[in-house]
Amino acid sequence: MRKLIVTAATAALLAFGGAALAAVKHTTGTVKSFDGTAMSLVLDDGSTFKLSKAFKDPGIQAGEKVRVSWDMSGKNKIAEAVKIMK
Repeated sequence: MRKLIVTAATAALLAFGGAALAAVKHTTGTVKSFDGTAMSLVLDDGSTFKLSKAFKDPGIQAGEKVRVSWDMSGKNKIAEAVKIMK
């Protein structure tokens, strides 16, 4: 019985630990460049994001402050959403 409880607890820890690593991250900054054709966004601090295929452009222009919701895919930061901050 004790082995079963330890095994179940370990499995639960591994399952929830993986979910925490997949959490979406957020970055706020000023747009340096945006290319809707190449699907890329660069912030003034040098952060570079590839835009997801489902990305909807809210009218991003250079110089605007934005909040980027992103996740890693390999070595690339993939922007899931970009919100213009007021």
